[in-house]
Amino acid sequence: MNPILISILLMAAVTFLTRWLPFAVFRPGQPIPKTIAYLGQVLPMAMMAMLVVYGLRTASWLGPYHGTPELLALALTGFIHHWKQNSLMSIGCGTLFYVFLVQQIFR
Repeated sequence: MNPILISILLMAAVTFLTRWLPFAVFRPGQPIPKTIAYLGQVLPMAMMAMLVVYGLRTASWLGPYHGTPELLALALTGFIHHWKQNSLMSIGCGTLFYVFLVQQIFR
């Protein structure tokens, strides 16, 4: 069998398993364990913090712009997140701002 086909089937099976498993473990009508509820509250902000660290790790703080493009995108992301309380929207807008607008200005 083709190794690429095996890889695709394996990835599809793992994706299906990760989507199906929570429904199999947590039945409707049963209370959610406190640990899982806690993780549901904490992980979104932890993800945002990891993305900030990851995004700023390659900033050129001693270069000609001293990390200005990254800080502008970070400020916009923080503003949109505070305004709309939507992680996906704030990450997307900050990324688009950085990639398309800031990189064109600070070349």
